[in-house]
Parts: sequence; C-alpha cells; structure tokens
Amino acid sequence: MYFFLSHLAFVDIGCSTSITPLMLVGLFGHKTVLPVTGCEAQLYSGVTCGTAECFLLAAMAYDRYVAICSPLLYSIHMSPRICILLVGMSYLGGFVNAWTFTGCLMSLSFCGPNQVDHFFCDFSPLLKLSCSDISIIEIIPSISSGSIIVVTMFVISLSYICILITVLKMRSAEGRHKAFSTCTSHLTAVTLYYGTITFIYVMPKSSYSTDQNRVVSLFYTVVIPMLNPLIYSLRNRDVKEALRKATVRLHL
Repeated sequence: MYFFLSHLAFVDIGCSTSITPLMLVGLFGHKTVLPVTGCEAQLYSGVTCGTAECFLLAAMAYDRYVAICSPLLYSIHMSPRICILLVGMSYLGGFVNAWTFTGCLMSLSFCGPNQVDHFFCDFSPLLKLSCSDISIIEIIPSISSGSIIVVTMFVISLSYICILITVLKMRSAEGRHKAFSTCTSHLTAVTLYYGTITFIYVMPKSSYSTDQNRVVSLFYTVVIPMLNPLIYSLRNRDVKEALRKATVRLHL
C-alpha cells in the first residue's frame, strides 16, 4: 500500500505543479501568456497525472482486496514485480490518454480570440477558441476518459464488493472494524476524485456552466491533491492526536 501511496503523492504533486503556479500568477492580477504549445504541454501534464491517479486508485483497491480476502497469499499476489507492473501500467495509461487529448488539440486551428476562459489550459475552454469543426474532436476525449473511469470504477467496485462479503463473514467485531478502517481513507479519496472528474470529462458540456467547470476543476487539480495526504495521514494515531490537540487549542 505504501508503495502505491508514494506514487499517488507523486502524481498529485505533478498535477498541482503543472497548474497551481500559473493559476496563482493570474490570481495576483498578472497576465499569463502561454503559446499554444505551452497550453498543450500543460494539458498533457495534467491529464497524464490525473489518469495515472485513476489507475493507481484502482490498483490500491485491488491491493486492499488481496490484503483482506487473501492475506496468506498477499506476498505472492502483490509481489514487488507485480506492484511495479501495476504502477508502470498506470503511468502508461496516463500517457496514452493524455496523447488522446493533445492529439485532438493539435489537429485544430486557432484563428480567433486567444484568451482562455479558465485558470488553466483545460480541453473544453481551448475548444471554444478554435475555428475548426469540433463536433467529433470534443467527443473523442470524453469516450477515452469515460472508458477509463468505467474500467477503473469496475475494478474498485468489484474489489470492495468482495471485501464487504469477506468482512461480513468475520465473526470478530474487532476484525471487521480493523478491516473497514483500512479501507476508509481509500474510499474517501475515490469518492472525491471520481465525482469531480466524472462531472468534468464525462457529463455533457451543455449540462453545466463555465463557472461550475472552473469550481470543479479547482477542486480536483488543487484541493484534492492537498487533501489526499491528510486523508491518508488520519489513519496514523500520532497525526490524530496532534490534530485533536490543535483543535482544542483553537477553541480555548
């Protein structure tokens, strides 16, 4: 689990680093000028990290399934070689999906306004600046992202269904509580992340406004990467105690 957590932290840092600095420059009133290639690079980096996070969350769900449902075979099913393979496939999936976005973007012509109505170079705001026919182009990334979300959510759901069945068969209440406690952090991260990216990349663009798009994008590009370390750290007793003491001091 810690091996996957380290890579989850890495892709969170990558996503925030590619977006947050330029966003802060814009918030402080300075104009940010990027060439088309710069926008494409930012989009590629963000989509790569975001897609890799989807696959990593699915791999972590499988890891929890093996740990709870087949603990005696954990060292076999989750050997270092298999863990490295799962992480490598996560990054490969991120690169391929990112190329789908940037490949579509590179096939467009930009001859109109050049001001992106967003705090970073996201796909939908860039499409609005194009003078090319985007009727097919805007569908391809949605299909790609939707397929990835469906596949990874299927793996996560199936893993947790098996975990739930196994936990309910446990006779010890303490054992059930311990098993559930190992999954709560991951389930929280999955709910937050998948909820936002589904809203942005899968739902029809006509169903929400640009302002809603910006708010949700801010959530998954900046807020969630900040929350993930806290979500997983709260399983640590020392962190819980330090947080409790800090809360008590604030109310004194």
